[in-house]
Amino acid sequence: MSKLYKPGEDNKPAGKYKEVGPQGGAVPKPREIKIDSGDRLPPTQKPGRKWEKK
Repeated sequence: MSKLYKPGEDNKPAGKYKEVGPQGGAVPKPREIKIDSGDRLPPTQKPGRKWEKK
């Protein structure tokens, strides 16, 4: 399993991220985002969810 990141964290590796549950499980209609180096991870659709690098 990939490392999970909390919304709002800064300076994460550039790339694509997928929204997952609190322990990395699948969620319905997950957001998929792309960030550049040094960007901040955006909020998730629901509290408690996290981001996983694809």
